[in-house]
Amino acid sequence: MSKSILKDKSYAFVILIVKLSQQLVSDKKGVISCSSFSNFHLIKFVALSFSFFIFHFANAQELTTLVDEAFANNPEIQKFEIQYKIAAEKVNEVNTLPNTEFGVGYFVSEPETRTGAQRFKVSAKQMIPWFGTITARKNYVNSLADAKYEDIVITKRKLLVSVSQSYYNLYTNKAKQKVLVENMKLLKAYEALALTSIEVDKASVVDVLRLQMRQNDLEQLKQVLMLQYLAEQTAFNKLLNRDKTIAIDVVNDLIIPLENDLINTENLAVHPELTKYDKLYQSIEQSELLNQKESNPMLGFGLDYIAVSKRTNMNFGDNGKDIVMPMVSLSIPVFSKKYKSKTKQNKLKQQEVIFQKQERFNTLETLLEKAINDRVAANISYDTQSKNLKKANDAEEILIGSYETGTIDFNDVLDIQELQLKFQINQIESIMDYYIQTTIINYLSY
Repeated sequence: MSKSILKDKSYAFVILIVKLSQQLVSDKKGVISCSSFSNFHLIKFVALSFSFFIFHFANAQELTTLVDEAFANNPEIQKFEIQYKIAAEKVNEVNTLPNTEFGVGYFVSEPETRTGAQRFKVSAKQMIPWFGTITARKNYVNSLADAKYEDIVITKRKLLVSVSQSYYNLYTNKAKQKVLVENMKLLKAYEALALTSIEVDKASVVDVLRLQMRQNDLEQLKQVLMLQYLAEQTAFNKLLNRDKTIAIDVVNDLIIPLENDLINTENLAVHPELTKYDKLYQSIEQSELLNQKESNPMLGFGLDYIAVSKRTNMNFGDNGKDIVMPMVSLSIPVFSKKYKSKTKQNKLKQQEVIFQKQERFNTLETLLEKAINDRVAANISYDTQSKNLKKANDAEEILIGSYETGTIDFNDVLDIQELQLKFQINQIESIMDYYIQTTIINYLSY
């Protein structure tokens, strides 16, 4: 790869990272926000994933653009973003006092007092939670929103893996079709050679027919691959939430790098799928703090106003004077069994989250170890297929060279050609498996 091409591709990669960073920063300024820790690891994960595309792709910019489009249009991400906005909006819902109570009463039978008959009564009352209760509610809702935001981070990472793996599937299909076309051309050349050999009695018509049947088999495989390519193209486009018929410009060649990137398995401990459980644990802690606050008394302040009619048969200073009565009330949770039960439930929920996190960690650790070993196996397989393919090519040259002596056996030619095709297909699948496992490793360890 030339320096100018590498420079262009590096520039495209930097532009993508900047755009992702800007998107995350704008999320912080707007309704959507998340911890800087999650932001950093998402950007780092994307950077590591696309580092392969910069140095090993002939058309890396295309894939980065496609992933950027997927982030913007994928409905699953949009769904979680809406859910997060709803969770964040609940802060305004809980940042309020209880409803103010108003009451109006009319005395059907007006009671007589010293200053006159009472006609009607108007009252107003406002209960106020114990000090810090509203703040505790806000903290609890915010903790739930933080946990919900982890779904967005996880979904974006999974989407990057899905888009990349689908892209590799398209490349593999295209590479297999290319190999089949090359082998069909080779068989066509063998067929011409066989026809020439018939004229000099060095081959039979049966040899020609076998070569033609083999070409038909390869043509059938090619048509099946074309249909599979269309199906994979549909799946890829739907990840980007766009029309299924849009053509994908996949890379022409992929190679396995000579040196693998260093894998830090310790990063698995701070994977978003695990930090989400930490956020859930924190939300349960906030729920318990809120439960303790709500178990405290509530203060109430009110005012009663009673309208009094003047007495007509008497004349004194307070005749007909209305009554104004300020009130203070205290709501005490005498029966606090529900708050004690809530405390026990929160402790059990925390234990449940701890076990869930450990279970998920074990699963992810197993997946990571398997991906690492499978990637090494793919590398070994590729090297083996390369050696076998070289020997098969040498055998082909020997067979074709024997044509001059009149000892060519087209059965052997077909056997060698079949082996060549097998080794070429295995090589392609080893490359695909290497990059598929790399996406899994990047997902789990960055």
